[in-house]
Amino acid sequence: MKNFDELIQIVQKDPQKKKVVVVAAHDEHTLEGINRAYENGIIVPVLIGDKAKIKSIIKKEGFSFLEAEIIDISDDIEAAYTAVRMIRERKADFIMKGKLQTADLLKQVVNKEYGLKASEVMSHVGLFEIPGCDKLMVITDGGMLPYPDVKQKAGIIENALIVLKKLGYNMPKVAALAAAEVVNPKMKESMDAAELKKMNQEGTLTGCIVEGPISYDLMISKEAAKIKGYESPVTGDTDILLTPDMTTGNLLAKSLMYSAGAKMAGIIVGAVVPIVLVSRGASSEEKFFSIVLAAAVCE
Repeated sequence: MKNFDELIQIVQKDPQKKKVVVVAAHDEHTLEGINRAYENGIIVPVLIGDKAKIKSIIKKEGFSFLEAEIIDISDDIEAAYTAVRMIRERKADFIMKGKLQTADLLKQVVNKEYGLKASEVMSHVGLFEIPGCDKLMVITDGGMLPYPDVKQKAGIIENALIVLKKLGYNMPKVAALAAAEVVNPKMKESMDAAELKKMNQEGTLTGCIVEGPISYDLMISKEAAKIKGYESPVTGDTDILLTPDMTTGNLLAKSLMYSAGAKMAGIIVGAVVPIVLVSRGASSEEKFFSIVLAAAVCE
């Protein structure tokens, strides 16, 4: 898949529009992203939040979803709980975070009694359209697990595979990133990368090709790899960039977006449904692309 336009076209071919429940929907950028997805025939919104503020924003901005269902709940915790309950009752297909703290939403999602957690690892999967690259690439995890161990990193890869395989990928190529391609006992990320590659080769981590440790330049450039004499099927053809930790993933993602003009879609994977969880400062375009991605991968 080369760009987000292709992704949008794939979702638009589905005759069944996905229903998204938006928590704390009284936010202009969030509703702008919802409006764009609605006008593109991708979703039907259910809006939970301050009803008066939501209706005021819709009227002020001239959004198209005038008849959308609005559930008037101003309390963020109650709104998050209501969204989780709707998913449990199969009244919506996925969740989107609006104007509330991430922790307030996730506490309801991971609640052991009534939550939505489906696997041991929940992680952020960012899909990127990067200028100069001929296909979309995943960067993970830049938003959930601060310092994942090697077992959690395997789970992060598996979550990314769920997304790409629902988009039609067969055998995604994974680059376990490090500062260099040499295993160094003093650099934990290089040891983890080597272990993940071993797990892949031994059949413990399947459905993909894992390379690591591998530096960013060798991952992205066949020419750089040729100069260094580095041979790998992942070089210059990576689908998933596994970063050593959340800070690295976050910095890489924001560097590509703000300095290189990349476009991004981001969702949380590992719950029973995708969760659109982007920064409150994210653009309406990023929120739109994230909605599209969630709609593409949910059941």
